[in-house]
Amino acid sequence: MLTALTGVFGDRGDAVSVAGRAASYEDLLGAAGAVAVDLAAWGPVPAFAVTATASLETVAAVVGGLLAGVPCVPVPPDAGPVERGHILRDSGARLLEVDFARRAPSPGPLPSAGAAGAGDPALILYTSGTTGVPKGVVLSKGAIVADLDALAGAWEWDAQDVLVHGLPLFHVHGLVLGVLGALRTGSRLVHTGRPTPEAYAAAAAAGGSLYFGVPTVWSRIAAAPGAAAALSGARLLVSGSAALPTPVFRDLERLTGHRVVERYGMTETLITVSGRAGGAVAPGTVGTALEGVTTRVVAEPGAEIGELQVKGPTLFSGYLGRPEATAAAYTGDGWFRTGDIAAVDGEGVHRIVGRASTDMIKSGGYRIGAGEVENALLDHPRVREAAVVGVPDADLGERIVAFVVAEGVSGGELTDFVAARLSVHKRPREVRFIAAVPRNAMGKPQKRLLLEGEERGRA
Repeated sequence: MLTALTGVFGDRGDAVSVAGRAASYEDLLGAAGAVAVDLAAWGPVPAFAVTATASLETVAAVVGGLLAGVPCVPVPPDAGPVERGHILRDSGARLLEVDFARRAPSPGPLPSAGAAGAGDPALILYTSGTTGVPKGVVLSKGAIVADLDALAGAWEWDAQDVLVHGLPLFHVHGLVLGVLGALRTGSRLVHTGRPTPEAYAAAAAAGGSLYFGVPTVWSRIAAAPGAAAALSGARLLVSGSAALPTPVFRDLERLTGHRVVERYGMTETLITVSGRAGGAVAPGTVGTALEGVTTRVVAEPGAEIGELQVKGPTLFSGYLGRPEATAAAYTGDGWFRTGDIAAVDGEGVHRIVGRASTDMIKSGGYRIGAGEVENALLDHPRVREAAVVGVPDADLGERIVAFVVAEGVSGGELTDFVAARLSVHKRPREVRFIAAVPRNAMGKPQKRLLLEGEERGRA
């Protein structure tokens, strides 16, 4: 799977750097080999877990699991006892402590795609849905390889690149793309420890050419002109995990000279849609389907937007121990239901409107995507954040309510601002000012927390 770990780059002492600690590929392979030895000594186990800190230890653990053929379960380092206990019990994984200083003899070149079988599980990532406890998403070696190779083609990503990011190592973005992607392509990896503007700017001195970030990261970089300017020498800036606000896109283009490429995916599907290096990039769009991936939008008659459904080699093997939930995630004719609302234009370019559960608003007989209204609000110079939801309304079915972080502007002014840019029926019927939009570790707005506040208000 990891073609870079063949010894070809073993003399490069800074091939992998995490939070200021550098290692060669040879060092990494030796530490990973020690992990594989430990796993072999345990005997047959369904999986092993590692506390997925931003560290060389986490990287060695994941690679060691691939060597040993034992799936790794990355546990968020800030997980509370209830979450951690659920992940360990549900996966049957035993927690492994990794000492990066330990070395095992090199096992030699690693096989491409894994001799044990492309369908064998490589990772089990836990993801929260709209209800219930987090489910274990089983990702096979073959799915990961297919996705990374497709992204390498889309982004023209190769061994000449230096990948820079500071994302968590327990999600697809930071771990699969941000670690395994670097190892797959042979590019150097500079993980900054934390994704601060200063750290990203400093990585430019190390030759950073490819930068990954989530919208929160890019927003903070756009607010730090000096740091943003340092990225002007990069080859490609990539954003994902949530929609990049149009104003941030424009600010980054002005400050860095780059039009940020957005991509779309889920833990269950990996990355399925992306903009292309050197291709046309427009704010608010996430590009076209990757090689091997097919998408469709299932919409009601006459509607321009509907649920995005996907097929392809990058999809997960299923939810661990939950065959009913796995079956329910697919349509009768075999398409994965993303639960995201999207539109696709005549050129195959995708625009993600939001989640079906929270972002598809049915108001006055119209179907309205929350993301479109949010982008209109964010175009106002005094609005820093915006989250739009639909709440029950006796007359309209649902009314559009906007939660905004802003100063020096009234709700009425914002309503008029949106109505002047979009169809009048898409204007917020109510604007509520808040201190901050609640977000998860990847920067995704947690609208259900805003809706829970609405439910408490009606109770």
